[in-house]
Order: sequence, then structure tokens, then C-alpha cells
Amino acid sequence: MCGIVGYVGPKSTLDVLLGGLKRLEYRGYDSAGVSVIDAKVGLQTRKRAGKLGALIEELEQNPLQDAHIGIGHTRWATHGAPNDVNAHPHLGGDHHKLSLIHNGIIENFSELKAELLNQGVQFSSETDSEVAAHLIAREFEKTKDLTSAFRNVVNRLEGAFTLLCIHEDQPDLILAARRNSPLVIGLGEGENFLGSDVAAFVAHTKRAVSVGQDEIVELRKDSVKVTNFAGTEVALSEFTVDWDASAASKGGWPSFMAKEIADQPQAVGDTLMGRLRSDGSVKLKEFAGFDAISQIDRIIIIACGTAAYAGEVTKYALEKWAKIPTSVELAHEFRYRDPIVNEKTLVIAISQSGETMDTLMATRYAKEKGAKVLAICNTQGATLARESDAVLYTHAGPEVAVASTKAFTAQITAGQLVALSLAWLRSAMPAQQLKDVGQELLKLPRQIEQVLQQGKKVKELAIELKDAKSVLFLGRNVGFPIAMEGALKLKELAYIHAEGFAAGELKHGPIALIEQGQPVIVVVPSPKGEDSLHSKVVSNIQEIKARGARVIAVAEEGDAEVTKYADQVFFIPATHPYLAAQLSVVPLQIFASELASAKGLDVDQPRNLAKSVTVE
Repeated sequence: MCGIVGYVGPKSTLDVLLGGLKRLEYRGYDSAGVSVIDAKVGLQTRKRAGKLGALIEELEQNPLQDAHIGIGHTRWATHGAPNDVNAHPHLGGDHHKLSLIHNGIIENFSELKAELLNQGVQFSSETDSEVAAHLIAREFEKTKDLTSAFRNVVNRLEGAFTLLCIHEDQPDLILAARRNSPLVIGLGEGENFLGSDVAAFVAHTKRAVSVGQDEIVELRKDSVKVTNFAGTEVALSEFTVDWDASAASKGGWPSFMAKEIADQPQAVGDTLMGRLRSDGSVKLKEFAGFDAISQIDRIIIIACGTAAYAGEVTKYALEKWAKIPTSVELAHEFRYRDPIVNEKTLVIAISQSGETMDTLMATRYAKEKGAKVLAICNTQGATLARESDAVLYTHAGPEVAVASTKAFTAQITAGQLVALSLAWLRSAMPAQQLKDVGQELLKLPRQIEQVLQQGKKVKELAIELKDAKSVLFLGRNVGFPIAMEGALKLKELAYIHAEGFAAGELKHGPIALIEQGQPVIVVVPSPKGEDSLHSKVVSNIQEIKARGARVIAVAEEGDAEVTKYADQVFFIPATHPYLAAQLSVVPLQIFASELASAKGLDVDQPRNLAKSVTVE
């Protein structure tokens, strides 16, 4: 989860590192630190607990001699409390000439630490990361070659790690290693970069290289060499970043979340672009050469958190349009229960970052069992994309706020494109019906803009309810996962109790939670359509209203029946019932964001969370 950045080149290293850390802070903000090497002064390090601003204050009070090589880190704490001592970088060796930063968890650190303690090594922190620093420093004393020492040590480590290391005795070199944790190289002219993702260096270069599993990088200002852990050189596979640093700035918005909520029309539109023709027909080039796609008889969607709710919405479309049995599995549970997977199973793995460790491990398990894997991902060059048989990029652009918004709506849209494409390939529905759905999809960006115009009214409600202790959410069909997503957003951002329920479950227990004044947000399905559940949800509204609930509904324009019973209604444009998911979630996102803001909370960096969960 932590953010890491490395730089070697002619620019001010501190400027590059701090700029990169600012763009990476969404990965963790428990502490931050930097190390640089100056030819005269040697290795210099500063680190502080808290957000990046605390480190900047430390640097103002205790400046560093700027240099042209260095590493930086922003932490999401795993081993050890989030304090100054446990902040990265960590120093190794008796003379503290080596500096190391780490993202991940070293699972065998305890036995390695015991070995070092027996040799008389003294530790300054509670972290697993410091173990690696001391191991490399002691190995360097033996080999006198930093690359050899680094390689020897990383081959002893178990678990998930990205390590960056510098040593003042070899002041032109940054070493990095990757296992089960993300790492990307940025290529420049007379300068090179490293980062947890491309946000670390996109302000300086759009040329990037993804580092593969169990690979080591030797980075100098004028050269990049990648080898595997055994020492065999690996060819670089370069790609171009398709967004610039301005896309990762607030652009005048009060928060990244506010900006990203407003970005959703474009995120959905860009995801559709080039994949959906004006007549509503769809053909995904991502399926070209994917011969097994026509043989599948079952789909399993694997994801975590918000991405799993996007998968739940996608499931409805896959079963209705493509007529393929589909289940949604939480990735962290999937591979531990011996699931039935074979060569006729298509696994759809959904992850915004493409580095979610639980999803990656579940994907690898599925491939070992013979399944084909389609990734839905928002990040170029991500591990999930590279390890899958095919990838559908969502093109949502960088999402900086920790709680996902535009990536969620883009994921649903991508999933619906997959469902439509499979329906075409399998002739599962009449062509004109499929085109009709496709044409409704094309309207979504404009319709989301219409929903966004209600933001002021949603904000007023959020301010009014800022002292609520609990908010309940109800929905049916695709409205059920949207209700769960609405509750998750409120938990993530406002730190209050929130639960999403299937409205049909209400009488089976949850109605006991209803008391006078209890806010309940109900996602109401369209009253149109032969299989509409509208009347049943309206009955649920009447049931909770009779018990004193305060009912806030999200309903289709013109729904007069709902207005009779709900205390407040936010309307969405009429669309296909399954496409209503991308519209009805928008007021819930705004509500959670504005309620958190009304409570004085940081909506971009909620407590205890990080954007990309790269450890199990």
C-alpha cells in the first residue's frame, strides 16, 4: 500500500521526491521520509510521522544538502506503530551508510531478525523493513558490491515486497526489487525514476516500464538494467502513460473526491469510446484472439470492496443478456475454499489499481486451475493486466481520493460492455434488443451530468444529517449492490454506522433496526418493465415509514408513487433498469462526501485506509 519514489538525475532530487510523494500520498499517509546522497555530505535522511506536510516542515527546519539521487516513502503502517521511528527510510549497517524503503510485508522477518540479533545488530524500529536494511548492509560488507549483496538478500526474503535501496559508497545507483508488490520505472533523458505507480513521475516523463515478478532494477541516470532474481537480464517492455500530471490535480475543486465525482461523465464516456458504435452494437477488440471466450459455461467475478459491488451489478447483465451463470466472489475468500474452476470457466478480475494483492492471488489460483482470466483495470502496465489473458482498461484516468467513485462507475460500464459483447458472440438475445441497450449506454455520460446537477440539494441533506449515528440503505436488483456501495462510502468517509440491505430481506430481520427518525436511503427501481420490482420496494418504504423512518429515495423521474411516501426524493433520468446503477450511485457518493465534509473530515484521505491494498 505504501507509496515509493526514486530518482537519479540532474534535477533537484528533493523536488522530484516530494512532488512524487504528494501524488502518491493516497497510498498511505501515516508517515513520510526521504534519503538523498550528496558527494560531500554523504547519506542524509529525514522522516516524520503524519502526513506529508509534517515531513516538509521537518525539511524546512532541518534542511538537507540537495543532491541528484534519492528515495522517498509515504507509509501505510503494517509492522509497528505510525511514529517517527518506524517511518521509512530505514538505515542499515553500523555506520548507517545504507538507506532502504519498503512496500509490503516480509513474512519471514522474525527469523531473519533473530539471526541478526544473535550477531549483535541493534534495531531502531519495530518494522520488518529494517531487517532487510541491516541484511543488505552486512552482506555488502562481505561482497563489496551492492548489487550482489542486494540480490543475495532479496532471494532470502518471503512475502510481498518492493524494496528501494541506496548506499553512499555507490552514490550513482538505486537498486530495486519486486515480488507481489507494484513497481514501475520512468525513463527520461539523462535521468530515470522509480515509483509504486506512474503518478510518482508522470510530471517528468510519460515513458514507463513495468517491473515483473521477482525482478531487480539497477537504476542510474543514463542506464536501466533489469534482471530476474537469478541474475539473468530481462528485456524492457516500454509503454506510454496516457494522462498527464494535471489529471491528478484538484483543478480548483475542494477535494479530489469532488473532482472525481464530477469526472464520471467523462470516465464512463472514455470507457465506452471505440467499443460501442453509434447504432448500439458492440465488439471488443480485447476479445480478439481470445478463442476460449466462446467455450465458457460459467463466469466467476473476483474483486474486493467497491470493485466487488461493481461485479455484483455486472452479474445481472451477464446472466440476463449473455445467459451465462455468474457468481461474484470476494477475492480474499475465493482461493481458500477450494472453488470449482476449470478450462470452461471465465474469471473476470476487477481492480482499479491492478495491484490488489487478494485479487492477484485469486487470479493466479484460477489460472493454475485452467480458467481464462479477463481483467477490468484502470492502470496501464499493472500486474493484473499483465498476468491476465485479456484486459479491458476502463480509461477513468487517475483516481486520487482513497474512496473510489469514478473508477466504480467505469468498472460497471466495462462489465456491461463485456456482457453485451458476450451476448453478441453467443447470439443470446435478438440483435435489435442488444442494440437498444447499447444505445441506452451511449446516453449515460449526459444522464450522469443531469444527476450531478442535484448536488446542491444532496449537500443540504448531508449537512442536515451530519450528526446521524446510523444510516441504512435499501435496494433490489442492481439497486442492492448500489445500496451496499452507498453504505460503504458513508463508512469510509464519515465513520458512522451504515448498512446496505436487500429490500426483500427487510421483514426477515433488518426492520428491527427501524426507530423514530432513522434515516433510510432507498434505491427505487423503475416502475417500467414487465419484471419491475417497483411496487414491492414502494411497499417496503411504506413499512419503514409506518415505523418512524425518515425515507430518502433515489428514483426515476416522474415516479409519482414514491413521492407520496418518501420524505425526500432525488430523481435520475429514465434508462434501462440495469444501467440505472451508474446513475443512482451518484447521489449516494455526493451524500457521503458532503456529510464527511460537514463533519470536518478529510474526504480524500480517510483514516486507516489506503488506495491500493497490496498486502493480504
